[in-house]
Order: sequence, then structure tokens, then C-alpha cells
Amino acid sequence: MISRSEVKHFANQSPRFDDMICSLPAGPKTPGLMVGETRKVMAIARKFNEEVVRPYALELDRTLHENPDFLPWDFVEKANEWGFYTMWIPKIFGGKGYSMPTMCYFVEEIGSACLAMANLIGVHYLGVSTLNATWNMRLISRLCRDIVAGEKNHTPCLVTLAITEPGAGTDVEEIDLVDKGSVTCQAQKVDGGYKINGSKIFISNGHLSTWHMVIAYADLDKPSESTVALAVKTGTPGFSFGRKENKMGQKGCPASELVFKDCFVPDDLVCMDPAQLAKNKRPVREINMQMIDYVVSATRAGVGAFATGAARGAYEAAVKFASETHVAGKLLINYEWAQCMLAEMYKNVALSRLSYVETNYANGIYGFFREIQKKPMYYYYKMMPVKWLEKMVSSMTEKAWATTWFRKTQFDGQTDEEICRTSGWASLCKFAATDYGIKNCHMALELMGQAGLRHDRGTEKILRDAKLLQIYEGTNQLNRLNLFKCLVAPEHPQAVVFEE
Repeated sequence: MISRSEVKHFANQSPRFDDMICSLPAGPKTPGLMVGETRKVMAIARKFNEEVVRPYALELDRTLHENPDFLPWDFVEKANEWGFYTMWIPKIFGGKGYSMPTMCYFVEEIGSACLAMANLIGVHYLGVSTLNATWNMRLISRLCRDIVAGEKNHTPCLVTLAITEPGAGTDVEEIDLVDKGSVTCQAQKVDGGYKINGSKIFISNGHLSTWHMVIAYADLDKPSESTVALAVKTGTPGFSFGRKENKMGQKGCPASELVFKDCFVPDDLVCMDPAQLAKNKRPVREINMQMIDYVVSATRAGVGAFATGAARGAYEAAVKFASETHVAGKLLINYEWAQCMLAEMYKNVALSRLSYVETNYANGIYGFFREIQKKPMYYYYKMMPVKWLEKMVSSMTEKAWATTWFRKTQFDGQTDEEICRTSGWASLCKFAATDYGIKNCHMALELMGQAGLRHDRGTEKILRDAKLLQIYEGTNQLNRLNLFKCLVAPEHPQAVVFEE
């Protein structure tokens, strides 16, 4: 009926098969143990919600309202006790080694109770992911072992991503925009390292973190070609904290200003710079975008999971209210109009979840997770004794060839189509899920009326917390443009993105 050549021909027509069905090819390739692993992670998250998050969520929000300078060290220490800051650190570096897609289910669970506390855990892995995306194996090993030591010593060691600048904002997340933005954080090459001058703003967990993945630029006129990623430790001379934002929502997770004045970073803490990429096939400019795409293709799925948690939290608050409230002698939940609203809200939760699941499938076969989720590698990694893995890998990570090999495999080995597929789906997930989260918050308040505005109900807090999801990890407007660039424009050569 149809030949192989015809299948190939029609598969490449717009929309391409592979862009439509990430989950179908991923399904049989996904290790079966990941199902049980995911169930365990979700169970841990629900237990943590019951014992820690729900009893503390409104109290933390009130505390930050009364004292905007408060830092939630008590919660960070509790999360550290539960092992959450090493949960997704690879076993070869001493972590627990859970597969990365399970984190989305985890943050959905925590986010359904409190997005701020979910972010106090989740945003740590934004910093870790940025470190990993430089494929600098020596520094990955060093910082991950610091995080593990922080858990053992009861001194939490968190990592941030410091990329946003006062005059650039979202521009720094798109290589076609960064040259048009007003970036000012400069990394000047000096003997033995770099000297940083400038500032970063809206850095989640900044005041709480030990390490900061700082994205700076050697040439402020050509930042797209001169990006430098550096690991800066709190307490480094020339580095200090500025103000802490007094936010509308997610008050429990601090958004910090980081200030650099002649801050010297030695060569051994330079994660990636143009000179290190000279042996790769792709131009430096493209690799800089690819590094960002590796990170956000994973973390925008995480933001989608946060948003799913918000949508679910609003839905659950509305169901509870409708199940307890009588209107004209009849439970609200028994009115058809209320049932239609609740069904719509449930649909929004389900579609949000499907968007982050599909994005993780894309990352598993085309993106960040593709090597570690191949069945032989996954089972080898899971079954081998940790001490043997550490002995085998720890010496290897110190060798320069290991970083060179990983960069060639990951940067040169990922095709343009695969980059577009993972990045495009991540953007779809990010703006779709966050819009659904906001929609459910509005519907919950509409159904609950004035009762929904009471702080002790928690519903208005969900709305305040959810609004920020539409802004960070690239605004929803940028993510719509990125989806167009990745999934629409390749089939329409006349389309030009980011031209204005």
C-alpha cells in the first residue's frame, strides 16, 4: 500500500511525524524501572507535602509579607535533611541518581501545595543543569561532590543560575536577541582567569546558595560569540548580594541581586568559554545557544510541572469548597454549572501534565537525557555498585579528554532538528501549562467568590504564586516565538524570526 520511501517522504512533510509523536518512539525505549522510580518519587513528595509543606505554606507566606528580608533557611535545611538537593545528582558523584524526568512529577506534587517551596528545591537543579550543560566534567564532579558533602554535613549547598541582567531580561535566553539587548556583566580575560564586573537580578535562591553559575560576556558588543560560564562561590572577593525583591507571589523563594566588582574567577572555575570550544564543529555562537537550549529544554518542562501543580492546587481547592458549601439548600458540587467548571479545571490539569510528559519524552530521545536513558546505560548505571562507579569515573573526570569527548558527543552529536524538537516542545509546555495554571486560579476564585480571597483558604496565594510562572524561564511571549522558530519556521523559509 505504501513503500518505505513514501513513508520517509510523508514523514518529512509539515508537520513532521517526529515532531508530533515524541512519546511513541520514546515509549519502547524508556527503561521499565523508571515507572517504579517515578512512583517512589511521587510518594516521597506526597509524604513531604503532608508533613512539611502544607502545615507551613501559609505561615511562610505571612512571614514574608510582614518581613520581606526573611530567608527561609529552616525550610532549606529541612529539604536538605530529606535529601532533595542530591536526589537528582548522579550516583557517580555521590548523589541518589534518580532519573531527571521524575523531577517534574516531584515538583508538581510539591507545587500543588506551595510553589515557593517547590521552587526552593527545583531551582537548585536549574543551576546544576547549567553546570551539566557545559559538559565540563572536572567542575561537574567538583560542585556535585560539594552538594553531597553539604547534605552529609547538614550545611545545604545550593546552586543558582545567574543569567538575567537589569537591561536585558529575557534577551539573554535567546542568542538572536542577546546582541540587541543591553548586557553589562563583563568577564574580562586576565592572567590566570577572568575578572567579572556587573550585576545579575531576579536570581532565584541567590541569597541561599553556595555556588552561582554566572553567565557573563567577554565582549559586550558581541555577547553571542563571547559567552563565558563561570562558577562563583559565595564569599569570593568582589562578589556580594544586593537587594532581595519584594515579590507579589512565591515570596518564600528569594529573588536576589548579585553584584560583581573586580571579582576574580580562576581558570579552574571557568566552566566554558570560547577558547575551550575551538575543537568543536559548530561555531561558538551556535554552541552557546545549544548550551542554553539543553538547559531550558529540561527546565521549561519543570516550569510546566510547577504550573500543573498550581492548576491542580486551584482545582483541589475549588472541589473542596464545592463539596462543603450549600447554595439554596443544595451542595454546590451538585449544580451542573459547577460540575462543568470543575470538569474544565480537571481538563486543564491533565493537558498541562501531558505537555511536560511529552517534553520529557523529547528530551529522553533527542535531548539532555538521551544518553543516560538508553536502556543499557540506564540499567548499567542503576545496577553497578556506587563505590565501583565512583572509582572508575572519578579519575576519568579529572582528565581533559573526558570534557573534550563529552562536548564532541553532546554538542556535535545533536542535530539541528533534534535541537528544534526539544526546544520547541519545551516552549510549548512552558506557555501552555502556565496559562492553564492561571486560568484554573481564575476559575477557582470565580467559583468560590469572596471566600477565595481569604488568605486562610490559600487560593489567592496560588494565583499570586502562579503569575510568576508566566515570566521566568523566558516570558511566555518569548516562548511562543521560540516555538515558532523551532517548529513552524523550518517548514516556511520565508519566515524570519527575531528580525525586529
